[in-house]
Amino acid sequence: MKVLVTGNTGYIGPVLAKHLRGSRPEIELAGYDTGYFAHCLTNAQYLPEFDYDRQYWGDLRDFSPELLDGVDAVVHLAAISNDPMGKRFESLTNDINFNASIRIAREARARGVKSFVFASSCSMYGYAEGGPRTEQDDINPLTAYARSKVAMEQGLKSLASEDFTVTALRFATACGMSDRLRLDLVLNDFVACAVTSGEITVLSDGTPWRPLINVRDMSRAIDWAIGRSGDQSGQFLAVNAGCEAWNYQVRDLAQTVADLIPGTKVSINTNAQPDKRSYRVDFGLFRQLATDYQPQVTLEEAIREIRDGLIDMKFTDADFRNSKYMRLRTLEGHIDTGRIDENLKWTGMRIHAF
Repeated sequence: MKVLVTGNTGYIGPVLAKHLRGSRPEIELAGYDTGYFAHCLTNAQYLPEFDYDRQYWGDLRDFSPELLDGVDAVVHLAAISNDPMGKRFESLTNDINFNASIRIAREARARGVKSFVFASSCSMYGYAEGGPRTEQDDINPLTAYARSKVAMEQGLKSLASEDFTVTALRFATACGMSDRLRLDLVLNDFVACAVTSGEITVLSDGTPWRPLINVRDMSRAIDWAIGRSGDQSGQFLAVNAGCEAWNYQVRDLAQTVADLIPGTKVSINTNAQPDKRSYRVDFGLFRQLATDYQPQVTLEEAIREIRDGLIDMKFTDADFRNSKYMRLRTLEGHIDTGRIDENLKWTGMRIHAF
């Protein structure tokens, strides 16, 4: 089986490659990425892309359809990947996360790709009072990032056919250690606060609900989706990916981190404006369909692996929220130095491969 992973040099791609190498030894893996964050390595023992058989470098908006020839499945991770970046680059978020992405999906179908796996997001539920959200509940996307995920799902639904199976994995908020760690994710941020300063500063009032999923469990879900048949729940499937046990209020996440890292204080901004992004999620459908691919990592295990990874890195930067481990800061650094322009295009870049 030949699989093309877009956006593979980010947070998820290195973990996904290791997982697929173990679960599908015969797999042929190709990656495609623009490389915004390729240099943001965190204690990696080798370049993660060596786990791919072939690595293509290029802008998603300039994707060459020929790269899809002979591909059996596409895993589409590439995106402007969080709310702060979506706010700073709102029109580009739509252009990249939807316009460019749906073009790739159309080309994939036209060139005989059988399976398209889309990394969607539970963030499309936005603010949701009452019980946990199911796939049949109304959505309430509050940000450019969330709206782009909704648009992409709608576009993919119209493309799904007997020969083109589409799975949109509505992931909970990612967490866990990676060869390219992100610290602009809530749990990762809290652990970094505890390790570097001994104090977790919660920027909200701590009451919002967040479902979480470890990046290794995200890889398990993607593995399942790659092999999903259209006979199982239809040619197009949008499914919440995670588990009920990982629905937490932000303040409880902070306290759990503090309990596991002795000497840590928790500071909550009780005067903060309410965070409208608050939702619990029902993962019953995923549990029913992907029985053998359920999340295995516990919250405590995730916290310890992030803590141990940061300690191994000798990470001491208490001002990490202004560092390269925050995706928006990295993009702004590229722009400030002229490496990329305001349209997020590398200056002088051409598509190439190794």
